[in-house]
Amino acid sequence: MRKSGELLAEVLLLLEDAVKPGVSTADLDNLAEKFITGHGAYPTFKGYAGFPAAICASVNEELLHGIPSKRKILREGDIISIDAGVNYKGLNTDAARTFAVGKISEDAERIIQVTEESFFRGLPHALVGNRLYDISARIGQHIERNGFKVVTDYVGHGVGRELHEDPSIPNYGKPGTGIRLRAGMTLAVEPMVTTRSHQVKVLDDGWTVVARDGLYSAHYENTILLTEEGPEILTLKEKS
Repeated sequence: MRKSGELLAEVLLLLEDAVKPGVSTADLDNLAEKFITGHGAYPTFKGYAGFPAAICASVNEELLHGIPSKRKILREGDIISIDAGVNYKGLNTDAARTFAVGKISEDAERIIQVTEESFFRGLPHALVGNRLYDISARIGQHIERNGFKVVTDYVGHGVGRELHEDPSIPNYGKPGTGIRLRAGMTLAVEPMVTTRSHQVKVLDDGWTVVARDGLYSAHYENTILLTEEGPEILTLKEKS
């Protein structure tokens, strides 16, 4: 899983550099698939429950599961959430980022920042012996304190031999509740944030999830491994 996560982290850095005005979401999908398969792995999302692409590419009010398309061209001021999975030798990792397309508004910058921050508010509580919702509660508290909304219809999850495994990991909860965390657990923790209303809907394509308020959404996710020494992020790599 460390190798799977390393490849996924590299994919996300590659995509971050490729996100520019004039690029289509299909271009990004092709780039990701070529990189993943070129490194002896498989894009987990492709074919999963019938999903047709290697990545989910969700623009502006789109939160999750956006289908890449040659017709969807990124424009200056957009934000794009890219979610991807890598299967390496039968083991999966899952991660997402929200990127700016060129120069974006302060409101867009802020939702991206708060969403990422919320993950790192939860991370220190991903400790062996703690309860699952110790993580969830800190994520939700940070989102709400900054004036945004926690999406409740979708949650994080365990990940490993399957893309989606137990336990479900909401981005809200009561500290001290939920299952006991154990060493060796691998969890996909993924804050999903909307601007004014937590309500979302699925478009007619059967996949794309959008914010009902029509305003910006953001998504940030990493796969983490719980160890006796603390949580290890498997899908994060700093730019060189």
